[in-house]
Amino acid sequence: MTIALTAAALFTPAERLEQPLLFLEGPTITEISSRKEREVPTGFRLVDFGDNVLAPGFIDIHIHGGAGYDVMDSSPEALTTIERSLARHGVSRYFPTTVTAPLDKILAALQRLADAIECAQSANSSQALRAQPLGIHLEGPFISHVRRGVHPPEYLVPPTLFTFERFWEASRGHIHLMTIAPELPGAMDVISEAAKRGVCVCLGHSDSDLSTTRQAVSFGARHATHTFNAMRPLDHRSPGILGEVLTDSKLTADIIADGIHVDPSVVRLFLKAKGPDSSVLITDATAATGMPDGIYHLGGFEVEVKEGMCLAGGRLAGSVLTMDRAIRNVIQFTECELKVAVQMATSNPARVAALETCGTVRVGGPADLVVLTAAGEVTNTIIHGAGI
Repeated sequence: MTIALTAAALFTPAERLEQPLLFLEGPTITEISSRKEREVPTGFRLVDFGDNVLAPGFIDIHIHGGAGYDVMDSSPEALTTIERSLARHGVSRYFPTTVTAPLDKILAALQRLADAIECAQSANSSQALRAQPLGIHLEGPFISHVRRGVHPPEYLVPPTLFTFERFWEASRGHIHLMTIAPELPGAMDVISEAAKRGVCVCLGHSDSDLSTTRQAVSFGARHATHTFNAMRPLDHRSPGILGEVLTDSKLTADIIADGIHVDPSVVRLFLKAKGPDSSVLITDATAATGMPDGIYHLGGFEVEVKEGMCLAGGRLAGSVLTMDRAIRNVIQFTECELKVAVQMATSNPARVAALETCGTVRVGGPADLVVLTAAGEVTNTIIHGAGI
């Protein structure tokens, strides 16, 4: 059945369309119009979302887990549970993110995630409402000992073309993003090779100085991972990696807007520095997301959640943030409009990950939509036309 959707407004998100009419044929958007210009033809099912706003489904390019499970878990129900939880918070597409672990554990996780991605690509669009994994974000083990955060130091390895090739083969080419510290010996070779293969090379977990960071950008790095966290602090005489991240228009950057990882005033500074077109919201969510206080795991180590903070050994270890909460937070922290916050969770991450068909509402594109209140609360999620 052909379905027509309407609401108070539509964020494409580049434009705002008042009183929209979206026509869906199964998993595809077939027409975008307005109630001012067109009536719903006889035989169409009309779904009216009232005073709410339609927007593209959210995209999370950095997420480790949720609902009690980690993306590196070997249990068959892990990804299914995570994906259903993501859908409830408006996320239609995501990039499961690994953490530093023994090489055999990373390789096995990459193989399982590749299986899940290929299965999702071939699955019937009418399956249960679940976010779809599009690619893998490899975070670690090519990161700095100094800025490793909670990544286990014993499993960090220097970046080499040989090790990168092992990861690439295990993932069957599904690594779309890779976080790396550019100051490590061998990093420039890996950055160059990964960029040639279309990987979005992300600078993060790094103690890099300014000149080394600039060299990494010239070798193909083009994004920054959880800006300010696990990075050399900004110094007015020796600005380091943050000096480049905040001032280079060639670099996009993401941030964890939970009010814990970065103070709200610094989130405001970040958005002013990068602008609405180069800023990306991520969650860095762990298995503890959506769960009560307690002990959970991130990759192969334990984390404790207490009063909204996820810790390991006294250090922040990911978050319990959801993408819809991140959108509401960034509106509160920066006083930006809902449309801008939506852009930071849709078209911007899609561009970072080189997704040509996702992150926007367009004719011929996937019927991946989220229905939001004016305050940014999710009332409905539609993935491949399912969920209406």
